[in-house]
Amino acid sequence: MGSDLGSSSSCSNSSSRLIATVFVGIVVLGGFLYLGALGQLSCLIKMKKKKRPIRVYMDGCFDMMHYGHCNALRQARALGDQLVVGVVSDAEITLNKGPPVTPLHERMIMVSAVKWVDEVIPDAPYAITEEFMKKLFNEYKIDYIIHGDDPCLLPDGSDAYALAKKAGRYKQIKRTEGVSSTDIVGRMLLCVRDRSVSDNHNHSSLQRQFSHGNQKIEDGGSGSGTRISHFLPTSRRIVQFSNGKGPGPDARIVYIDGAFDLFHAGHVEILRQARGLGDFLLVGIHTDQTVSTVKGRIKLARGKIGAYASYKEESWDIG
Repeated sequence: MGSDLGSSSSCSNSSSRLIATVFVGIVVLGGFLYLGALGQLSCLIKMKKKKRPIRVYMDGCFDMMHYGHCNALRQARALGDQLVVGVVSDAEITLNKGPPVTPLHERMIMVSAVKWVDEVIPDAPYAITEEFMKKLFNEYKIDYIIHGDDPCLLPDGSDAYALAKKAGRYKQIKRTEGVSSTDIVGRMLLCVRDRSVSDNHNHSSLQRQFSHGNQKIEDGGSGSGTRISHFLPTSRRIVQFSNGKGPGPDARIVYIDGAFDLFHAGHVEILRQARGLGDFLLVGIHTDQTVSTVKGRIKLARGKIGAYASYKEESWDIG
């Protein structure tokens, strides 16, 4: 009897030790798993903190800003998370291309109003120098420098973006065909010609330059026929510019109309003020025929579509 009791007690102690060992093992294993999961979570948090937005830089003169400029900014913004835009100074433009039509402070207003632009750098240099490129990378945390596929040459014939390309930090976008600042200036000069010397043949030099496809004109364009642009954005492109928003059920809708030819800083300001009067701004664009009837039979520097595209890039809700 005593032997049986001793054996039973021994078995009970062994079972208790086994259970205790298993329990401790489970606790230890659970601790390891918990610490492992915690470590992984910590790593994920650190990785998330380390990940920063991709910042891209694009510069330009943006003189007489038009649809082509805005489409370039749209494409540049699509290559990163934040778009920083450098606006070239008046002095740099004068040195490399001749005096600008629009002064720097007005060009800054125009560029800043574009919805794809996150930050603007005034007085940017015309060429990307070694010093300025380091400033972009270190101070502004720029990842890539963007430019269109049209050549940008300095007076000595060298590539203005050679250093960025050599550094492997250059990306290229497609230039918008059929619209340029030079083309707009040409149309303005032809307007003056048609109104003042329509029957005078002394304007042959001007006509040769702007009406017969001078191949040296910047930004490309058609080389046949007149310099009047036949560019017409597709509905897909117009949708890319639109924010796709409509007025809410109780929104206060404000309406303003105009020709908006040669869209400028004054137009930006009046649209900003109009937008502040309500919740939704609806903008009406006069037809070419209406403008010609009211202001005389003149060629518009931009067609209706050009004016439409010019204001669609603005940050306000525009119908």
